[in-house]
Amino acid sequence: MNNDGTLTETLHWSNSDLEVHKVVVGPFENNVFVLRCKATGEGVLIDAANEHERLLELCEQLGVKRVLETHGHWDHIQAIPAMREAGYEVAVTRADAPRLADVGYDVFIDDKEVIEVGRMRLHAIHNPGHTEGSISFQVANTPLLFTGDTLFPGGAGNTTLEGGDFATIIQSVEQKLFVFPDDTIVLPGHGANTTIGTERPHLQEWVDRGW
Repeated sequence: MNNDGTLTETLHWSNSDLEVHKVVVGPFENNVFVLRCKATGEGVLIDAANEHERLLELCEQLGVKRVLETHGHWDHIQAIPAMREAGYEVAVTRADAPRLADVGYDVFIDDKEVIEVGRMRLHAIHNPGHTEGSISFQVANTPLLFTGDTLFPGGAGNTTLEGGDFATIIQSVEQKLFVFPDDTIVLPGHGANTTIGTERPHLQEWVDRGW
């Protein structure tokens, strides 16, 4: 930590109101994000994927109160038992909750729900296609859009896994994500950031190639 309490080695994005911290964990190199409200010190973790000891340390340092799961595929949920044992509430959509049967969960996330984290507001966006209950989070008054495995640099997420459907994810991306401004920063569940403006022109290419 530096003198103002910021974890500089994990800091990924910030403005005057919030910080986004990022770590990459597990064999599938999952992105785990922590959003922290600067005014209150309260944080939320997106996708308790793996390496629970590392995540628990991050949560303690950044004031995390709860965990939000973008979807229920196993590579995104490995750290959940340890997180819940440590007292963190885990939220997932009702449609993907059955995938968490072995690791547990606490509450449901609904489409269009507004999740309060300190003074931050996260808008939940139901994005079926990668799984039936996949969800993205747009942070109010910022350009930030956390897309889980729904949208990546160069295309939509994999639809060959259980719960996936290509036509559904294309509709999901076009109607619910590509409505955001070009400068919206996409923070996916794996890999690098991109922007809506970078990806939107290629939608028809993705449709034509079929993945």
